[in-house]
Amino acid sequence: MPGQGTAFLDGTGVDGTGNHGLLATLEGLSATQASHEVLGTTIAAHARHTAFHMEVIVRWERDGDRGPFDWKGSFHPLQVEPQEWSALCSRVRHAFLALDAFARTQLDQPVTGDITGGLCGAVAHVAYHLGAMRQLLKGVPGA
Repeated sequence: MPGQGTAFLDGTGVDGTGNHGLLATLEGLSATQASHEVLGTTIAAHARHTAFHMEVIVRWERDGDRGPFDWKGSFHPLQVEPQEWSALCSRVRHAFLALDAFARTQLDQPVTGDITGGLCGAVAHVAYHLGAMRQLLKGVPGA
């Protein structure tokens, strides 16, 4: 239903209670927590890559931009200062809203494998990184 959140973004419940979605997970962390390295990576790195991925999907599907894209570089830098973390959380939110807006433009369009596959792949990829971030949280002090 328009205007209502989802478990993926900002819900949870049934009964995992609380809010363990992507946006709440990120916004509930400090820059220090997001920058804490666990097994060679950080939540900040995954958040940066997640925003980049959603931005690329829109550019790819809407604009026909085929890159090249710096996927490896999209994870760097691993650490963020407080102002950078705030900006990165905003970037993730904006990237999601842009992806959502693009997906909504496709509601009345004929279904094609390319766009459908791209959008489904985007959801699966972002869900993977949400899961990775939720696992990294287990090694972050105070999280």
